[in-house]
Amino acid sequence: MRWVRRSFGYSRGEARGLAGLLVIMLLTIVAPILLRPELPTYLPAADQKGVDELAAQLKEHRTVEQGFASRFPKREYRKYERRGPRYPAVPQVRLSPFDPNALSAEGWEARGVPHFVAARMVKYCQAAGGFKAKAQVKKMYGLEDSVYQRLAPFMQLPEEAPKRDYAANPPGTDGKFPPFAAGDATASKFPRKPRNLQPFDLNTADTTQLMQIRGVGAGRARWVVKYRNQLGGYVREDQLDEVFVLRDAPDLRDSLKKYTFVALGFAPKTVNVNTASFDELYLQPYIGKPRARLIVAYRQQHGPFKSVEDLKQMPTLKPGDWEKMRPYVRCE
Repeated sequence: MRWVRRSFGYSRGEARGLAGLLVIMLLTIVAPILLRPELPTYLPAADQKGVDELAAQLKEHRTVEQGFASRFPKREYRKYERRGPRYPAVPQVRLSPFDPNALSAEGWEARGVPHFVAARMVKYCQAAGGFKAKAQVKKMYGLEDSVYQRLAPFMQLPEEAPKRDYAANPPGTDGKFPPFAAGDATASKFPRKPRNLQPFDLNTADTTQLMQIRGVGAGRARWVVKYRNQLGGYVREDQLDEVFVLRDAPDLRDSLKKYTFVALGFAPKTVNVNTASFDELYLQPYIGKPRARLIVAYRQQHGPFKSVEDLKQMPTLKPGDWEKMRPYVRCE
């Protein structure tokens, strides 16, 4: 201690503080080593006992739930195998000429056709009105080619279906087939659409007239008329682009624009923005619910609109939307 005091010029108190600091540092280094807890000893027997107990619990649990699993036994499917009381074996017969349209499912099975294919063939025969040729039998799904080749020589059917005879309805001098007679059973249930269609007024046409355009069915025609009623009438052909069912059919929209027109001077049905209620305003497609609320709120705060141009004061109304809305609103 005296050496430290003489060498560094420390006082007695500073020397004692240095000594105490050194002791504390030494204890900080040595204490963790001396006070370190003893590492636990691994006992494999105890762990193995716990694993065995867990396995026994799982086994007991599976045994309890076995009743649920037995309600849905796994079904085994074997191709072309028919055993048991539900599907008794069908005795095979010696092949001889037969009519495929007169056979039942058991008759096909007796000639070597699998059960599920035989039932499918009978169902197809009833739906199609009978087999017309061997080619139809060959195309049946699930019928192996080896089975077909064995039965084909005995089928009382032609190889291919007969071609359609156009002698009863020969083409004209222009090479086109004339329309079927009204009482002809072979006539299509869908009427033919005219080739040389004259343009008609889009605002007076009904669904029947719209359906004369190729590609326009009953559904699309109803949508065109429905949107026309919601608008109050078309003022230009481009509004057909807004019809819901025509948005993804540009060719069909072009056909409609080609065969329709808007009469000059046509005045669409308008809505009075000063007296119409909210329910009447929002039904107009170019107004909708958000703008209808703004119009009603503006009337309540500032009074009636003096002119249609006052609608431009609404902050959410864009110039393009205003141009669309203008023909369908009025102020009175």
